[in-house]
Amino acid sequence: MNVIRLVGRWSGLASAAVLAALLAACGSTPKDETAGMTVEKLYAEAKSEADAGSYDRALKLYERLEGRAAGTPLAQQATLERAYLNYKTGEKATALSILERFLKLHPTSPAFDYALYLQGVVNFNDNLGLFSSIARQDLSERDQQASKDSYQSFKQLVDQFPQSKYTPDAQARMRYIVNSLAAYEVHVARYYYRRGAYVAAANRAQQTVQEFQQSPATEEALHIMVLSYDKLGLEQLRDDAGRVLRKNYPNSEFIASEPLPATAQ
Repeated sequence: MNVIRLVGRWSGLASAAVLAALLAACGSTPKDETAGMTVEKLYAEAKSEADAGSYDRALKLYERLEGRAAGTPLAQQATLERAYLNYKTGEKATALSILERFLKLHPTSPAFDYALYLQGVVNFNDNLGLFSSIARQDLSERDQQASKDSYQSFKQLVDQFPQSKYTPDAQARMRYIVNSLAAYEVHVARYYYRRGAYVAAANRAQQTVQEFQQSPATEEALHIMVLSYDKLGLEQLRDDAGRVLRKNYPNSEFIASEPLPATAQ
């Protein structure tokens, strides 16, 4: 009987201790300093923190704003600001995830054009360093896919919102992407040719000519096709490529420095 009472007393003490701990924890919970702010004030505070370079705090404030202003244009703006700050701090995967969700949930948003533009910029930025030294040989398919995704975002922006203030820059970036992709394809074709893989070189160069006709890289692509077909003994294909090269680039340095085979003159 005494044992039962002792156990009961111990259980009561333990429960009291747990309750005291919970009350203490509740008492130590940080106070939400934004609780009394209007959504407009909260947005202004978040923007001020972002402008000052306090990105972590700004992100937290934008998250709170999204919850409080849910269903309003201000909440949409907070979402886009959060995507931009994630991009700014190198969290590009998170930024893209936020933007993809925004585009799905808000197809009629007044900021839809900006969301497309930002989506293109996030992917585009991945390739700025990549294409500044096109001679590198460690370019991956993922890098190329990022460029293509960027191009598609910009293209959708240009097609759907031709009057958007972001369209001119998007068009310039599209041209850059096309020229960069074409230069990469020629780089690969050149790589194959130098190693004696003439079929692969011809195919890669032909792909460049077909997909990027307006790119400056097309000139060298045609030249590689001529050389590759010549090595393969495919005279008709060699001559056809040679005629296209001379017609479109009559002053090409490739013709002057490395004359075409006699049969293709």
